[in-house]
Amino acid sequence: MNFRELGLPGVYLVTPTRSEDERGHFMRTWCRDEFAQAIGPVEFVQASHSYNRKAGTLRGLHYQRAPYGEAKLVRCVRGAIYDVVADIRPSSPSYGQWIGVELSHENGHALFIPEGLAHGFQTLDDDTEVAYQISAAYRPEMAGGVRWNDRTLNVRWPLPITIMSRRDMELPDLATVCAA
Repeated sequence: MNFRELGLPGVYLVTPTRSEDERGHFMRTWCRDEFAQAIGPVEFVQASHSYNRKAGTLRGLHYQRAPYGEAKLVRCVRGAIYDVVADIRPSSPSYGQWIGVELSHENGHALFIPEGLAHGFQTLDDDTEVAYQISAAYRPEMAGGVRWNDRTLNVRWPLPITIMSRRDMELPDLATVCAA
């Protein structure tokens, strides 16, 4: 596996090594020892799966409040997504910045997101599926989020938004989140 830190501290693009032959390909997507060597120790305690019917579907930007923050390893196992991570850590040198990367079944990339950052994605294809490994059990009462079109972040989503939950439409802006 190859680990490349992106523009936000602790966020890594993880590229598995594929072995290919006439049957198709095989790749290891998680190895505790390789992650510990490249990123530091990570323990995943939950796995989640998201199915999205339409291209342009937007989910996010979500996070879990401390002390129940979640590190995530996100992969697109069918279709493609534009995956976004926003730094909402007030003490971070990259506070208020975001990065976006394409994750797809074709490229096999994964994104490692440490605790304390907001995460969301937009589907680029119909019938897209996303798999997550998560370091903490989900606690609904600790769920937080930042509005998808926050003016401070100014995330540039690649497609017009076709579907979004009411909850995501009503998330607060970054200034409100950080003032809480």
